[in-house]
Amino acid sequence: MPTRIDGELFAAAKSCGVLNSRSAAQQIDHWARIGRELESSANLSHRDIQAVLAGDGSYDRLQEREQAIVRATWDEQIAQRIGSVNLAEKFRASGAGYAEADEHGNLIVHEPTTH
Repeated sequence: MPTRIDGELFAAAKSCGVLNSRSAAQQIDHWARIGRELESSANLSHRDIQAVLAGDGSYDRLQEREQAIVRATWDEQIAQRIGSVNLAEKFRASGAGYAEADEHGNLIVHEPTTH
């Protein structure tokens, strides 16, 4: 069923999806399932989960299912941040050289640029 998705949400889903081998649509479905589970479970403490995600609560005091939701959320946040980092662009912009491995593990050295 066609649904309108906010452009920023779609872009985030696209970058996270790449890291998790999911399409943007699959990533949004994944996030929706996590949200559905969170809201539908009477056994979960939404307030405690939100406190941990905000850095104000104790992960160790959560129940097992609550911890699983927090870990899944952290995984998504990490994947999103990793997907948005472009170190090669930062190195080029600063004029610094860097080295990386290609898809076959071969060393590729990028020399510093001079301005």
